[in-house]
Amino acid sequence: MTLKNKWLAVVFGCMAFSACHIYSFTGASVEGKTINISYIENTARIVTPALSNTLTEKVRNKVLNQTSLSQVNSDKTDYTLKGTVTSYDVSIASVQNLNAVAKNRLTIVVEFVFTNNINNKNSFTRSYTKFGDFPGDQTLQQAEGILIEQISKEIADVIFNDAFVNW
Repeated sequence: MTLKNKWLAVVFGCMAFSACHIYSFTGASVEGKTINISYIENTARIVTPALSNTLTEKVRNKVLNQTSLSQVNSDKTDYTLKGTVTSYDVSIASVQNLNAVAKNRLTIVVEFVFTNNINNKNSFTRSYTKFGDFPGDQTLQQAEGILIEQISKEIADVIFNDAFVNW
């Protein structure tokens, strides 16, 4: 096969893959052009000011950086994503010597409503639970910033995969 024919095969292959959907190297398949990712509200009994901002930013960045979608603040978009933090709790993850806390655990639960206005059968409502552990000799305030970043990234990854990767 000549070099010219190889290039034609590559170009034709790319056109065939993009005929119906836009594919990315992340595995995402996106048919639309617009999305409205709403600010993620915090209705948990413990409200941390940084959580809603960080989580909203991580989800928006993940979706907008991994797809060709544009954020539009309107109800008339191809996709909508709304989220609510429903739980923000700290518990003991492990103990040592029967009376000393070795690790604490921050658990965050977020409920998302994803609406696919192009193909409604791909719409869903799901809760996602993620946690992070921190040493028993640290306070929540000392560990909170790093844990919120870590947990928000994990939640952004799973909601993105559920909404757009469809494996």
